Amino acid sequence: MRHKLSRNRISRFTSWRVATVNSLVRALVIRERITTTKAKAKAAQGLAERLINLAKKDELTAKRRAYKILCDHKLVQRLFKEIGPRFKDIQGGYTRIINIGTRRGDCAKTVIFELTKRVEKAVKIQKEKPAKKDEPIKETKKTQEDKHIEQQKPVKESKNKQETKKTKQESKQDKKFLGGIKKLFNKKKHNTE
Repeated sequence: MRHKLSRNRISRFTSWRVATVNSLVRALVIRERITTTKAKAKAAQGLAERLINLAKKDELTAKRRAYKILCDHKLVQRLFKEIGPRFKDIQGGYTRIINIGTRRGDCAKTVIFELTKRVEKAVKIQKEKPAKKDEPIKETKKTQEDKHIEQQKPVKESKNKQETKKTKQESKQDKKFLGGIKKLFNKKKHNTE
């Protein structure tokens, strides 16, 4: 009986559930914003909040406890150096869940699971400079290859062309049948005349 067991079990065994939640929290520390299902986000939210509480302390024991979950020294360092100081003056509510809609394949409710204080990385947009009239247009590799192909002489048609057509058809059939295994079982090769 499950009396008073309110933990979100996300339909997994204990070890699988722990691994899923830990990987979600790792992804949250790396990207600060992830898209997942509502049930998984709710299961991971408590652990993420506890980790950020640990990061606010900045003690050796707190780092060791965080390492048990994150299993990566760089992630622990990022948690304690970047994410923890952001929430120094706040006493909870470090993450939020925003509903998106339903997933197309199985109609699962999808959400955005993110930190409430995120640092947006500035993306530099480079404008294309108009070409000057004096500058010659640079040739790309494709145009050089096209010129090379145009310079080649056309092949003369002969009886060999009909034979090559037959061999091409046979090779296509061989490739269709398990990547050319048909050649191994071809009876014509085994017959000696």
